[in-house]
Amino acid sequence: MKTEDGVTSPGATLVVTVRDELRRQIQSGVYKAGDRLPSESRLTQDFGVSRTVIREAVAALRADGIVEPKQGAGVFVLAAAETTPQFRDIDTDRVSSIIEILELRTALEGDAAALAAQRRSPAQEEDIIEAFQRLTTLAREDKPTADADFAFHLAIAQAANNPRFSEMLSLIGIAMIPRRMLHRDGDISTPPDYTRVLEQEHGAILSAIQNADPDEARRAMRTHLKNSQTRYREQLRLARGQG
Repeated sequence: MKTEDGVTSPGATLVVTVRDELRRQIQSGVYKAGDRLPSESRLTQDFGVSRTVIREAVAALRADGIVEPKQGAGVFVLAAAETTPQFRDIDTDRVSSIIEILELRTALEGDAAALAAQRRSPAQEEDIIEAFQRLTTLAREDKPTADADFAFHLAIAQAANNPRFSEMLSLIGIAMIPRRMLHRDGDISTPPDYTRVLEQEHGAILSAIQNADPDEARRAMRTHLKNSQTRYREQLRLARGQG
């Protein structure tokens, strides 16, 4: 895929390439504050990618406070003064800071998953499935998964059909995915069994939502995020050379 100036992004994933090109267009004034981005179908045609890729790229821009979807109206560019404030005092050098975010997500997303199991529409269920498949594919190919991971969790929050859940995830922003915080240009190295664990835990959440089982969906989400706390304690210890 090529950007507007005809330069192919070597080695970049499609999501990263689309995300960066849309960000460039916004920063250069192609799309100004208050403008609505082209429709999802138009962007898939313009970039020659699937709608899942477009959704992940837009989700990444949303996490960075650059755009904001409005239900039934589209995705709009935010002015600098209108961008959603990020959480303060997040220090990636402190395990405690990462764990604080994961603890918040455990409380928030457990209920979001339960509501998604009860309230999701067929289209929203399809969005969750597509996000899961994308995340699984990237993990199996040992490619960066941060944006796909965010898109999966955001799709579940949106399927809760309470806009406050997705708004809170956007407020958390890049801190949603600790792997992205540690290395903003890519993921930290993947542990040997991480792909299997990632697929199993996210798959359990998806299955519970598809089975319309709110209690199991809540449990699966909370288990996943509690396990993440344990994993990141170890990964951060190794990444910071404390072992």
